[in-house]
Amino acid sequence: MDGTDTAHPGGARPAPARRDAGASKAEIVRATRYLLARHAQSDITLKAIADRAGVSPPLILKYFGNKDALLAHTMDFETDVDALLDAPLEDLGRHMVRSVLTSQAGNGTDPILRIAFAPLHGAQGEILRANFRAQVTERLATRLTGPDTGLRAELAVAALLGLGVVYGLARGPYVRASEIEDIVHRYGPAVQGQLDRP
Repeated sequence: MDGTDTAHPGGARPAPARRDAGASKAEIVRATRYLLARHAQSDITLKAIADRAGVSPPLILKYFGNKDALLAHTMDFETDVDALLDAPLEDLGRHMVRSVLTSQAGNGTDPILRIAFAPLHGAQGEILRANFRAQVTERLATRLTGPDTGLRAELAVAALLGLGVVYGLARGPYVRASEIEDIVHRYGPAVQGQLDRP
């Protein structure tokens, strides 16, 4: 054996596949959101984020500058809400339920559940609350017509958060054992009831 790799001419092996910058950043943000939905901000380390994202801590610093900047970035709900509200008003309740459950099932976190952990995040928690109010409930309220749009938006979001907590945090065995579309069929109308004009 002369050490030549016969599977690859000239003995050269292809370089391992690399993620592009956009994919790496998205994975870092996803990992950070996952950890923020389970731990106090002060307990989350760059190493823990890097390990979960499959990147090195220096790469996080390269893309985001420091841990505080990364955490501030993940306390924004704009991108998540685009997907959460991306349905016609008459089907929005079912769509939002589906969005919460599929995100939980696929990523271990949903677009809005991290608000439940705001009290763990000290001063950053108030930023999270303010962003949540402006970017989630107030934006949803602007889609509604009729009286009490703010109250109805908050009640619809409260229903989603309750479902997210039972599915993702309490890990309710009956909810988790059910097909997502069955839960959408059963729970979507309860959310839609707040969205529809009284």
